[in-house]
Amino acid sequence: MDCSDKTLLTPSRRRLIKMALAAGISAPAVLRITPAFAAYPERPVRIIVANTPGGPSDIIARIMAAAMQQAMGGSFFVENRGGAGGNLGMGLAARSDPDGYTILLATSAYSVNPGLYNTLPYDPFKDFVAISELAISPHVFAIKPDLGPKAMKEFVALAKSNPAKFNVSTPPIGTTPQLQAEVLKHREGLQDMATVVFAGGGDALQALIAGTVQLSSGVLAPAHPHIKAGTIRALAVTGAERWHDLPEIPTMVEAGYKDFVFDTYTALLAPAKTPPEIVQQLEKVTLEILNRPEMRAKLTQSGFAVTARDGKGHMARVAKEVPMFRDIIAQAAIKKL
Repeated sequence: MDCSDKTLLTPSRRRLIKMALAAGISAPAVLRITPAFAAYPERPVRIIVANTPGGPSDIIARIMAAAMQQAMGGSFFVENRGGAGGNLGMGLAARSDPDGYTILLATSAYSVNPGLYNTLPYDPFKDFVAISELAISPHVFAIKPDLGPKAMKEFVALAKSNPAKFNVSTPPIGTTPQLQAEVLKHREGLQDMATVVFAGGGDALQALIAGTVQLSSGVLAPAHPHIKAGTIRALAVTGAERWHDLPEIPTMVEAGYKDFVFDTYTALLAPAKTPPEIVQQLEKVTLEILNRPEMRAKLTQSGFAVTARDGKGHMARVAKEVPMFRDIIAQAAIKKL
């Protein structure tokens, strides 16, 4: 970013004085604050990922942290805080100082959890301000090749023969892969097939690779290289269309499951009351990064489809998805936590 860009993003002294006087702060005091915006970031910026390492949110957070560090200077680092279906990390981010030095890498759990939990440590509409939406990734149902089935309906038939001997691994409760596994079980009468919930998508995938579980329901991004290598077999993807470099794998709709479309988004948010100048700066930089051809190619290769929405556009998604997932949870008879 050149000097002219920084100048445009720095608040005027007159505006800061007006803001300070309205808040009861003296003009000399606020004038001392002005250089802080111009120098941002002058200390390390923490990106909280509400999942364990190895999952899709961790993968894209680390890619973005490196790119943001290069673009803005300073230091950006990822801190994994998995647990409680993502609520632990999201609650921690919500309570962090709104100074621009803690931001949240959120996934679709941010929109799912209001309909799944009786109480939450954050309010999706009041406790955060959106910076930008990064990308989405479809999900995939996968098995070990030696299990036998080559299609989703074949696996379901096998599992129905003795459901107590089958289980499915998922990322944390409240993630869309966990939700879609419960929807599949509900539709197919497989309630006796146990759901094994892990702290992160990487852990859930490793359970399949290790043979601990028979089916994995997860985001495509971390599973992609294992599918390509033949370590695991993808039965179906859950996007609206087939994935570009896995054309042989059908969608769940093509496999006979009407309206079975799920994906996971990733987005950056900051605690509410973070200075708008910093939020705008982060929004501008992240959208520039996401629109670089080489970054789009890198994320696509990693199993993501870049959306590159601004903060306002992302919150429009959240406003739509919170009630949508609440309805899905009710229709699938998933018990609230």
